[in-house]
Amino acid sequence: MIENNNKHIIIVAGEASGDMHGSYLINEIKKIYPDIRFSGLGGAQIQASGAEIYYDLTKLAVIGFSEVIKHYKEIKKAFNLILKVIKESKPDAVILIDYPGFNLRLAKEIKKLKVDTKIIYYISPQIWAWKKNRIKAIKKNIDKMLVLFDFEEKIYLDAGVNAKFVGHPLVDEVRSTIAKETYLENLGLSFYKMTIGLLPGSREKEVQRHLPLMLGAAKILKNDYPMMQFIVIKAPTINESLIKEFLPDNQSHIKIVGSNTYDAINSCESCMVASGTATLETAILYKPMVVVYKTSWFTWLLAKLFLKIPNIGLVNVVAQKRIVPECIQQSANPNKIAWEISELFTNEIRLANIKNELRKVKIALGTTGASRNAALEVIKVILPSENN
Repeated sequence: MIENNNKHIIIVAGEASGDMHGSYLINEIKKIYPDIRFSGLGGAQIQASGAEIYYDLTKLAVIGFSEVIKHYKEIKKAFNLILKVIKESKPDAVILIDYPGFNLRLAKEIKKLKVDTKIIYYISPQIWAWKKNRIKAIKKNIDKMLVLFDFEEKIYLDAGVNAKFVGHPLVDEVRSTIAKETYLENLGLSFYKMTIGLLPGSREKEVQRHLPLMLGAAKILKNDYPMMQFIVIKAPTINESLIKEFLPDNQSHIKIVGSNTYDAINSCESCMVASGTATLETAILYKPMVVVYKTSWFTWLLAKLFLKIPNIGLVNVVAQKRIVPECIQQSANPNKIAWEISELFTNEIRLANIKNELRKVKIALGTTGASRNAALEVIKVILPSENN
C-alpha cells in the first residue's frame, strides 16, 4: 500500500461505458493507493467510486454531428470548466476515457497550459476504423495510451506512441449470477419458450432509432414463431418511460428489464444488439446476435467518407472478420433483422460456427484483471520512482 502524498487525478468520461470503466479503474487504483483524490467529468458510477464530479457529461450522451451542435453550449461549458480546474489545481494526472471528439481536444489544450500533469488516455479512439491521422495528435499530446485490444497496442507502438495493452474490463465484469430458468420465471416468462433479447443502445437517440426497428422485427418473428418471447434490456442511462413509448399495450410476451443485464442476456437464445460495447458483453456470454445500427443520413454519409473497416460491430472488429450479421443503415429494417435472427437458430452449422468464434473473441479480449492492469500502469506514470 502506498502512503498518502496528496495525489490528485482528474478523470474525464463522457458516455455511459466510459463512466462504467472509469469507476472500475478508480476502484482498482484506490486498492493500491487508498488516499488518492479523484475529481472530474463523469456520471453516477464514477461519482459512486468517490470522485468529485463537476459536471455530468453522460447525461448529454450525444452522438452524431447534429447532436453535438444541439448541445454545443453545454459541451463547451464543461470543456472550459475542466480546463480551468486543471490549470488551477495542477493534478498529477488527467485520465481521459474514450470520448475522442472531446478528449483529444482537451489533451491539446492541457499541453498548452504547460502544467506538470501527465495525460493518460484509457480506451483508445477507434483510429483503426477512421480518422487514422489522429495518431499524430495522440503521439504529441498523450503521455500514455492504455488500450483494450491487443491489435491496438501494435498500431500505436509502430507509430511511436507509448502504449500498453491492459485487456478488457468486461472479461471480469460480464457473468451470469442466476439460473436461466429462475430468471425467466421471476420475469413471468417461460423457460420452455425461445427468448430473444433487444438491446437498443445507451443513448436516447439510439433507442429512438433502434427500438422501433427491433420491435418491428419482434412482431414478424412472433407471427412466424408463436412460441417466442422477448426481453427489452434497458441501459442504466435510459428511462423506462422512453422504452414504454414504443411498446404495444398488453403484450405479455415482451418484458422490460433495467438491472441484472448480464442475467437478462444469458437468458436469451439470441439478441438484437445496437453496435457498441453491448456486442462484446453479449459475445462474452456466447450469445449469437444481430448487430443493428442506424443514424441520421448526414452522419452516416460523413462516417462513410472516413470509415476504413468493413465491419462496425465491435465483436466483428475484434474477430477481424464478420462472425455475426450486421444490419446497418438501409439494411437496418424489421424484415432484414427478423430474417437474420431466424437464421441464427434454424441453421445449426452456422450457429455452431458463430458460438465457436465468440469463444475466440472472449480469448482475444485478454485474461482477467484488466482494470487492475490499467491501475498499475497509471501508478507507474504518476509515481515512476515507486517502480524503479
